[in-house]
Amino acid sequence: MVLDFFDAVRARRSIRRFVRGAQVRPEDVKAMLEAARLAPSAKNLQPWYLVVVRDEERKRALAEAANRQMFVADAGVVFVCVSDPGRSPRWHDKDAMIALEHIALAATALGYGSCWIGAFDEGAVKRVVKVPEPLRVVALMAVGVPDESPPPRPRRR
Repeated sequence: MVLDFFDAVRARRSIRRFVRGAQVRPEDVKAMLEAARLAPSAKNLQPWYLVVVRDEERKRALAEAANRQMFVADAGVVFVCVSDPGRSPRWHDKDAMIALEHIALAATALGYGSCWIGAFDEGAVKRVVKVPEPLRVVALMAVGVPDESPPPRPRRR
């Protein structure tokens, strides 16, 4: 079942409990990457790269690097979003965040849960996924089969 756009926007939650061992289907990973590829960017420079991490050991290392947020290791897949300041000095990180949010919405539309990870040791993440200088790690996105269903949080009007 695929949700329509506005249903996905309303349904998206930060999921911090995933069904351990549940996989994210390869075709769904491709669909999420396609959603990111279509994200807008300043001057269409697309200054981001997405590293897809499925390996259990590397997911555990990323969870450690993310201030020991161990739920990251339980996700079916972790996207590491990397930006290139040389490609877009002023907007590289913001453009990368837009692409990552497209992944969050695509994951929700496909029935997965996701959580944006902004607290991490950049150097440690770079070592885990072998990101060269001068590229920057912007954020991580844990995606998997949710093992919780949190209620909506209040929003300002």
